[in-house]
Formats: sequence, structure tokens, C-alpha cells
Amino acid sequence: MQDDANFGTGGTLVIGGSGGIGQAVCAAFAGAGSDVALTYRSNATAAEQVQAVIEAAGQRSLARPVDITDRAAVRAMVDESAEAFGGLHTVVIAMGADISMTYVSGIDDDEWDRTIAGDLTGCYNVLKAAIPHLQKSRGSVVAMTSAALHRYAQKDVLSAVPKAGVEVLIRGIAREEGRSGVRANSIALGVIDGGLFHRLTERVPPEFVEAMKRNTALRRFGTPEEAADLAVFLASRKAAYITGQSIALDGGYSI
Repeated sequence: MQDDANFGTGGTLVIGGSGGIGQAVCAAFAGAGSDVALTYRSNATAAEQVQAVIEAAGQRSLARPVDITDRAAVRAMVDESAEAFGGLHTVVIAMGADISMTYVSGIDDDEWDRTIAGDLTGCYNVLKAAIPHLQKSRGSVVAMTSAALHRYAQKDVLSAVPKAGVEVLIRGIAREEGRSGVRANSIALGVIDGGLFHRLTERVPPEFVEAMKRNTALRRFGTPEEAADLAVFLASRKAAYITGQSIALDGGYSI
């Protein structure tokens, strides 16, 4: 059953809902009383498992494979989600590209183009399509970005550059759409123990992973659930006067 008192009218749309963080976000919003729609790229099995979690929490679910570089497909998914749930109160950008860790001089040009198209232009496609629905619900956007924007990690340029663009989009929406009651915030993630990070650890030596842990004040990595809980808070009425902000969830990495 939809909890309009916590979020307002409509449901949540999670972009990248089959990934490690995205799955936790879907579960957290469902647990907080929201219907949840999610997109995924190709992992239909994971998407079905996420839907089962959402429905076990008593909420409605919707999942679709979407190429977020396809504007027409993105617009169709956003509109379908709003139609299914009677509107959208929150859009969460939780997708991330599986990128190479390399110096700028070593970046493959095709990988650069794919990463910008997916992480930055894809985010733009989603947000542009969602704004009219969020205006109606006085809703909010939460985007997962990177702590590398606050403290650059060597060889992390393919992650940091598109996320910097996403941060500007978030601030732009916060400034421009505040008159309609729309809020927009981002979560600057440090190392989260799930999803993309697990795949990264397969390509780097163990001492690299330990060095990353030592670089955080808390000497540990974050969890997908911690990112999800912060996303729920930022989308809820408890954060009704917070907009245009980048909240670091990095265990003190950026200090």
C-alpha cells in the first residue's frame, strides 16, 4: 500500500535497479511504503528478484529493460511508470558504468564515448523526461555520484567526469524547478561494497583494495543499504527543505 504521507503521490522510479546499489534502493523504498518501478540493462533474473522483494513488502512493482541512451525508450518507461502508479514522487539515478581504471593518457576513446553517453547523457534523458511528472507531484530526484568529485582518486577519471556533469544537472534542476516544489540532491559515494566494486576487485591486486580502505577515516567500505537509506531520507518529507546538495557517503574519504 502506497504511503503518500511519507513521499507524496505516486511511486519511485529507480534507474539501474538490478545493480548492487539499485537493488538496495528498490528494497528500501518498498520498505518505506512506496511502489517501485525499475530499469535494468540486461539482467532480467536480478530484476525479477528485485520485483519479488518489492512485492513481498506489499508494494506494486514494474521492471523494464531500457537503454538509457535511447531517448524514446526512456520517455516511454518514465511515462509508463507514472501511469502505473498514478504519478512519480521520486526518481533515483543508481546506474553506473563498468569502467577501466586508467590515466587520462591511457583512456580508450570508444570507452570514453560510451561512458559519457551512458552516465551523463543517459541521466539527462531520464531527468528531462521525468521533470513534468515531478512538477505534478512536487517530487524529488536523488542521483548517485562520486566522492572523487571532492577528492580525486588516481585513475578514476572515467567515473568522476560524467558524475561531475550529473552534479551540475542536479543543481540546475534544484534551482530551476524549486518554484514547482521539486527537489534534487545527489549522494557522492565512496567505495560501496557491492556491484561495480566487486567486479573491480577482480582486476586489481588485494593491496590496492586494502589501500582504498586505509584511505577512509572509518577504515571500512560502505554498504548498498547505507546508500539506499540515505536516498530514502532525501526523497522523504523529512528532507523537505534540502535541495541542490551533494551529500558525501564515503566513510570520511573526502576529509
